[in-house]
Amino acid sequence: MMATTRTQVLVRATDPILQNGVSAALRTRQEIWLAGDDADPATTVALVAADRFDEPAAKLLRVLQGRGFTRIVLVSGEMAEAEILTAVEAGVCAVARRAEATPEVLVRLVKAAAAGEGALPPDLLGRLLNRVSRLQRHVLEPRGLQLAGITNREGEVLRLVASGLSTQEIAEKLCYSQRTVKSIIHDVTNRFQLKNRAHAVAYALKEGLI
Repeated sequence: MMATTRTQVLVRATDPILQNGVSAALRTRQEIWLAGDDADPATTVALVAADRFDEPAAKLLRVLQGRGFTRIVLVSGEMAEAEILTAVEAGVCAVARRAEATPEVLVRLVKAAAAGEGALPPDLLGRLLNRVSRLQRHVLEPRGLQLAGITNREGEVLRLVASGLSTQEIAEKLCYSQRTVKSIIHDVTNRFQLKNRAHAVAYALKEGLI
């Protein structure tokens, strides 16, 4: 019964000594089952350990992402904001500093990743949010874009669609041609692989875009 409640973890590190140390720390934990090279990415959390977030560490993350791992925990030294973003893009959903990576912390992060949740040290999260905020203010907004990848014009059209307006009514309200309105909706549905207008509205509401 105990084995069915364990979380499968594939440990990878940038050097053998570090990998053996992390594996030894987790091997005694009843909540964890250490997986081998043939681990199924769909049911396994990958834990990557590195002295610092350098190119070998980034390459290791890319390899795991290429194998299909979507739940990755990273244990590393100090990380800059840009490095955090790079790690997140490579599938990392939980981060711990090496100095704080006790077995209890590792288990907590593995469990969070297995549940589809994210976890960052508070100061790293604050720095990341500040960077994202600066990106929104100084790069995207001047170009009429949002972080989610839709323009302000697309957001306006989706809000009116959500209000129940027809294509003609939306065109008249925004002083667009009906062809332009249809083109905007078509672009959004194609970009996010949505089925129709209703699906586009549901997606926009769910993601907080409108």
